[in-house]
Amino acid sequence: QGILREGLEDVKQFFKANGSCRLPLSPSLLVKGIVPRDCSYFNSNAVPLKLSFQNVDPLGENIRVIFKCGDDLRQDMLTLQMIRIMNKIWVQEGLDMRMVIFRCFSTGRGRGMVEMIPNAETLRKIQVEHGVTGSFKDRPLADWLQKHNPEEDEYEKAVENFIYSCAGCCVATYVLGICDRHNDNIMLKTTGHMFHIDFGRFLGHAQMFGNIKRDRAPFVFTSDMAYVINGGDKPSSRFHDFVDLCCQAYNLIRKHTHLFLNLLGLMLSCGIPELSDLEDLKYVYDALRPQDSDADATTYFTRLIESSLGSVATKLNFFIHNLAQMKFTGSDARPTLSFAPRTHTIKTSGRIRDVFLCHHERVFNPSKGYTYVVKVQRESPGEVVFVQRTFEEFQELHNKLRLLFPSSLLPSFPSRFVIGRSRGKAVAERRKEELNGYIWHLIHATPEVAECDLIYTFFHPLPRDEKAAGTNPTPKPADATWARPLGKVGGEVKLSISYKNNKLFIMVMHIRGLPPLQDGNDPDPYVKTYLLPDPQKTTKRKTKVARKTCNPTYNEMLVYDGIPRGDLQQRELRLSVLSEEGFWENILLGEVGIRLRDLDLAQEKMGWFALGSRGHGTL
Repeated sequence: QGILREGLEDVKQFFKANGSCRLPLSPSLLVKGIVPRDCSYFNSNAVPLKLSFQNVDPLGENIRVIFKCGDDLRQDMLTLQMIRIMNKIWVQEGLDMRMVIFRCFSTGRGRGMVEMIPNAETLRKIQVEHGVTGSFKDRPLADWLQKHNPEEDEYEKAVENFIYSCAGCCVATYVLGICDRHNDNIMLKTTGHMFHIDFGRFLGHAQMFGNIKRDRAPFVFTSDMAYVINGGDKPSSRFHDFVDLCCQAYNLIRKHTHLFLNLLGLMLSCGIPELSDLEDLKYVYDALRPQDSDADATTYFTRLIESSLGSVATKLNFFIHNLAQMKFTGSDARPTLSFAPRTHTIKTSGRIRDVFLCHHERVFNPSKGYTYVVKVQRESPGEVVFVQRTFEEFQELHNKLRLLFPSSLLPSFPSRFVIGRSRGKAVAERRKEELNGYIWHLIHATPEVAECDLIYTFFHPLPRDEKAAGTNPTPKPADATWARPLGKVGGEVKLSISYKNNKLFIMVMHIRGLPPLQDGNDPDPYVKTYLLPDPQKTTKRKTKVARKTCNPTYNEMLVYDGIPRGDLQQRELRLSVLSEEGFWENILLGEVGIRLRDLDLAQEKMGWFALGSRGHGTL
């Protein structure tokens, strides 16, 4: 910090002598001074500086940039240029992936400036709001977006932005082989846009931990990202949209394989260590798979998504990074509550006179459980508000207070562990009495505890409290905004059917809205097809089994070879969806019969087919 302050004095002298200058980052940015109190540094290896310049325009805000020394920013510039070209290709094809692409400019050997994106936070900071093990939890990203987008329509828009930008990031980082992906170089805007920063490793040059590659997954796609997309911990039809977006974006880039190979080939002689020979170009060629058909590439990328989502290594890498960063956390960093957008104090809110936990209410969104309604009375005459908090939020308050105060100053917290159903009404009733005693003792504790910012922030109304005052939240399906109404109770299957060179191609894409099993559990569904008439049962084809889901994604191609065009008119595709039951007989969940003469197979036919009992399917 001291070295930074000394260096900033030199910058001040520069502005005194010269008056103003244009920033190299963009000639349109004219600045007249530095703002030392807004300048700091990041705790990564190169210790980049966070600088704030005074805008020459009196109505303009301060201009904030990052100055890096020690990294070859030409590589970052090249990576961002490739991503910018990808984005142009997508937009020209009518696909806006809502990418955040920032400016980056190399000002000399191993140094340069990077634009700072406002209203954005690293995934690490979002995850550690839920503790150092936050990278293993599913809800941090969804809770953070909910905190910054309290209105339902705002949140749905943020989730939509997240789905598109996350899909774009998955494709771009995979194609360019961007490595060293940890939760400090992936960022999320309050509007839901996700983007990557710091491209010091690309074209598959992964960082090594001994003999082990740190980047083990094809790209970063974790369960907390899937939680935002699905609107919960179970797959929904929004996940189908995400997979379709990824595969569509991937196939559009594949059509321009030669453009990317030529552009990167031009840079082979410029001295970037990780782009120096044909092996580096071959990485991009192998990633784009130009020899594959679009259908094969769709299947391939779907498997990559499944592989990334199932990778424990990514979360472990995030967790190790959280531990490594703990030693850099300054003593002035005060704990904050993950569900509160800003901090409130006794001065800003007014002194609390009394609190009383009135009752508990059943809630269904964002997950099933109970919320506790607390009446908060302040010393201002007649000022009474009601706030809703979950047991987990009370527990977070207690854990954060323990970081600030010794246990002797705090009341004991009710046990989290219960025998039997932890979310039942009887447990909620018991916890209500225990929590009432806990908050009474908090408010009547020593002044340093009772008047601390954490407690005043906890009892300050959130937008959801003002909205829900006196109402009971109604259940809302996780995919209410994206899912189309189902044709039948049995659900629907999305197929792509095409015919070429005496071959019938059936792409089984997604299924949505399957009914749960009789015992209430989700099925283990797979798809089986026959091409009737088929007395010998030789036309049976099957997909893989999806586990515990009513909304599976497959993107698998089933092929029937040697079918003359004339035969198609007499054939019927019989498709069944079954749940695998191990030793027991598999359970039929729904089926559909499709007369091929009803489809014009001169071109590909894609659509949702209603599943039901025996009968003919309709698009």
